[in-house]
This record gives sequence, C-alpha cells and structure tokens, in this order.
Amino acid sequence: MMESSDVVIIGGGVAGCAAAYYLALAGVKATIIEREGIGSQASGFSAGGLNPLEGTHIPGPLGPLAMESYRMHRELWPQLKADTGIDFQERMLASIKVAFEESEVPALQDSLDAFNRAGSDGFSGRWLDRRQLAELEPRLSPEILSGVYLDGNGALDSYQFTGALVAAAEQRGARIIPALARGVRLGNGRVESVVLENGEIPCGQLLLAAGPWSREAEPWLDIAMPVDPLKGEILRLDPDGPPAAADFTGGGASLYVKPDGLIWCGATEEWRGFDREPTEAARQSIWTAAARLMPALAQARLARHTACLRPVTPDWLPIIGQAPGWDNVYLATGAGKKGILLSPALGQAAADLMTGGKTGLSIEGLSPARFAPASRSDAADAAGSPDNRAVN
Repeated sequence: MMESSDVVIIGGGVAGCAAAYYLALAGVKATIIEREGIGSQASGFSAGGLNPLEGTHIPGPLGPLAMESYRMHRELWPQLKADTGIDFQERMLASIKVAFEESEVPALQDSLDAFNRAGSDGFSGRWLDRRQLAELEPRLSPEILSGVYLDGNGALDSYQFTGALVAAAEQRGARIIPALARGVRLGNGRVESVVLENGEIPCGQLLLAAGPWSREAEPWLDIAMPVDPLKGEILRLDPDGPPAAADFTGGGASLYVKPDGLIWCGATEEWRGFDREPTEAARQSIWTAAARLMPALAQARLARHTACLRPVTPDWLPIIGQAPGWDNVYLATGAGKKGILLSPALGQAAADLMTGGKTGLSIEGLSPARFAPASRSDAADAAGSPDNRAVN
C-alpha cells in the first residue's frame, strides 16, 4: 500500500495537470497517475491555438465556457511563468482566413462578424483584398480571392504549458507516479483506492482525466464514459525566407507559424482507433493542401511529422462533473480539439466541484450524467463490503 493522497488523478494530459494545479491552489494535494509521461499524448502535440470564438458548438453550448477559459489563460500566464520559469511561448497573434472560391466568402463573413462582436475582449477583424494579402504575405497563392484579418487569438507551446501546470502543482505538494492504473478498490459507494501494476494508492477522491483512454475505467465503476480517439496528424515544415506574417487557413489547409520560424501544417481527422503512427497518405494530403495555400511550402524541409489522438465524445462536448452514483469520483475529459483552450476551465471546474460541490463556470449540459443509461447495477450499493475491480 502506497502513501495515501487527497485526490488521485488518472491521466497526465493537460486536463489532469490543470486540475492538479487548481486543486493545489485550493490546498489539496493530488497524485497524478500517468503511464507514458506528462503531456505525452495529444496535449503535447497540439498546435496550441486558442480560439474561443469558433469551433464545434461555438457559438452554441460550448461558447460561454470557451470564452471563460480563454480569459483564464490570459490571467494565468504571467503567474504560471513566474512560478515555474518555463517558457511556454504564450502570445497573442493574428490569423488570416482566405477564400479561393466565391462560395467560401460567406464563411469569412461569419468569422469577421464573430471577432468584431467580441471586441470587448480584444478581438477585431477586417476584410483584405488580394493586393492587401500579397502585401502582408507575398508567398500566398495568387489564386486567393480575398480574406479576413482576425486579431485576438492566443497561442502557446502545448507541451511546455502542460509541463508548467504540473510543475506549479508539484511546488505546492502534488506528485506524479509513472504507472498504469489497473482498477479501483470500492466500498460503501466510494472509491477507496486506485490499484496500480505494483501497488495501491488510498485516496479521498478520484478524478478520471484519461482522454481517449477513458473507456478503460467504465467497467471499474459501471458508468458510461464514451470518449473515443480521433487521430490527427501535423507536419512541421521549415520554409525558406522570413517567418510567416500570421497563421493562415484556407483551401483545406491550416498553417500555424511558430516562434522558431517553423510552420505547423494540419491537421487530419480520422477514426483509426488507437493507431498513432504517422502515415505517408496524411503527409501527402497535408503537404499538398499547405502548398496550395502557400506554394513556397512545396520546397520546405520536413522537420517533423507527428500523430496524436484527440478525446472526442458522441456530442463533441467535454465531460466535466461528478460520476453518476459515486460519492467521490469525478470526470474531466473529452475536450476534443479544444483541449488546450478549455484546460484552465476544466481544471478549475473539477477543483471547485471536488472541494466545494459547485462551480461558477459554465458547465451546464456537460455532466457525465447525460450519458448514463436509464438503469444500471450500482455495485457500490450492493454489499457495502470492499469490492476490488482491478483490470487484468
């Protein structure tokens, strides 16, 4: 039996690390269980863009939480950097969306309207004609008709940001155990401990933040955690010439300029199970689209080709809240392609719920209960005696 922990967090991605950080600020010491290393999955390979105004369910049910989390990022950055000394390359930047066809222009107008409506949060936008686009970035395709200049988005290095969150949590008493969680030991409607490959950790509360691997814990607790892996591949290209003038989107490509001059190009979306191997087909597809948008990229050097798995739920909304039927189990997972953006809000909400039973953040409609079956066997109610559900 290992040393007990106030909270055990299964999953060392950005959601779990953010929760550990906000729990630590509340005086609660957490233990993160991570089998492959902090930020070793999607949290470490994300392009790191922070756009709270667009995406699945934005505007819509995810919009309020996305904006709250965006504001939390900007408030968090100075203190997190001062506490840890980790440079996670936090920055504000411009993004430019372009149209190759007249049919694409209405979508540009939608983006422009969204950014101008959010002016009180520092967002703005304006139209760019072909000449203005060429002046901003001469390497863009001459086939582009027009574009919109969108100001106010943020960006960061997602791997370093995840590392900074966990480093700041460790400074306040959190710990990391590199291990595989095999199950839980239950008693009286509660999780009493987490079973590892080589030991057991008694805990006061459990937070499941395992991303695409969340389903592994379903049989432990007899609850539904329908999170599945959406594979995404990105090319990191090293072009000739000066750094690109902004991030660019259009023609099926997304280009993210990095402080070191690399341009990250992506990203694919494929349901391939847990396959994390980069493929030649994805490389060709991404590179072809990138070169259509910026022809000079056809001659760029490939610095790295990555693949990762984003955690996606059936309704494309994250899961945050208390597990149905369990007194001391909580979930923070399933943020899909918005995991980095949403991480402060998910972490704070989890910490709020675990320490005070409520949160002021906009998590309505995101509870795990929305996936609960009409009836289920509640193993914890059955006997009251300890129930070991270790997974072989």
